[in-house]
Amino acid sequence: MNQANQFLTIAINDLVPGMYVVAVLKQKGRVEIKTEGWVRTEAIIQQLKQKGVLELLIDPSKSLQQPSENQPAPFEAVQPAGPGSKKNRVIPYSEELGQAQVLYQQAKGLQKKAFADIQAGRPLMLQPFQDCANGMIESVFRNQDALLCMSRIREKDAYLLEHSVNVSILMTIFAKQMGFEQELIQQLATGALLHDMGKIKVPDHILNKPGRLDPDELQEMRNHVLYSFELLEAVPGLSPVSIDVAAVHHERLDGKGYPLGLKDQQISVYGRMIAIVDTYDAITATRCYKEGQSGITALKIMKKESHSYDQELLSQFIQAIGIHPVGTLVKLKSQKLAIVLRANKTDPLRPVVKVFYHTKFRHYLEVQELDLAQAKVDDEIEAAVMPEDFGIDLMRFFRQSVLQ
Repeated sequence: MNQANQFLTIAINDLVPGMYVVAVLKQKGRVEIKTEGWVRTEAIIQQLKQKGVLELLIDPSKSLQQPSENQPAPFEAVQPAGPGSKKNRVIPYSEELGQAQVLYQQAKGLQKKAFADIQAGRPLMLQPFQDCANGMIESVFRNQDALLCMSRIREKDAYLLEHSVNVSILMTIFAKQMGFEQELIQQLATGALLHDMGKIKVPDHILNKPGRLDPDELQEMRNHVLYSFELLEAVPGLSPVSIDVAAVHHERLDGKGYPLGLKDQQISVYGRMIAIVDTYDAITATRCYKEGQSGITALKIMKKESHSYDQELLSQFIQAIGIHPVGTLVKLKSQKLAIVLRANKTDPLRPVVKVFYHTKFRHYLEVQELDLAQAKVDDEIEAAVMPEDFGIDLMRFFRQSVLQ
């Protein structure tokens, strides 16, 4: 194949940190630009926009890879900062949301490239995943609501890419709640990003089957854990903690999980944590064979199945993400629909929401931000609901009204 055919043409608005630019194709003005190399930061993208760049040619095969000695790297690499650093001061949700969008898309791109590498027989590279985990950790410590919101914006048929990213975000928030040190949080976040890599080895007709799996298909689906373990064991430098969370995310306290049927104290605290996080994201996601359910429903299911999930850890997880996590669609007492915009740690039942739809009259409203904790606000959350129940295109609303 001609190498040029492997390049992609993208608009400047689709450029995200971690991409490798081959050339600038369209530009307003005549400001000279060094046109080949890795885009390291969002600030560089803004500079390119200011210089009139409209369209670029990128090399997807080089995305998120470190430059070699013979390849140009025009932008200085940014070293990850620890959760306690000045870079990670707590900032408003609105300020962090833009960076959270970039991080989320970058993480999805990393997943896509890793799957392609596995299929092509290329080894997994650890450093990009660690860098990605560090970026998410920094964002979570600045304002966790921004990435938590991104984890709720699901694209149709993108579960394989988005699930591990969402699990990593949730695991980072969970580990922060537990008070873990940065190095351990990074190992947990990295393991979560990698935990489902083995699914790429499961045949598509099984992975995407809309109906019930027969016994042989079910066994092959469950083998994805073993495939992940084999892949991760071969990654030089990957920590035992990262491998552990990938190897035991389907084990359950009662011994009825898989692949090893571990139980009770045989499962590490990290394995118990990812079991909760993985299940939560799986239940709330729409799949080819089921509709997604609300976060509260997912938590109720795990509360009920106390034989399977560590209830003390589950309580910590609920404290970490809130009763109504950011991005949740809720119905108010006034019969209006709203999106949870910001959590309220002191009064979890009264977050800040964006009201946009009236269920009784079935029409959209002028978007209004409402702090349910304010004394003058006479409204409250009645229930968490699903957008399908009202014919709401939640993705469109997010993009037009929340991510602006």
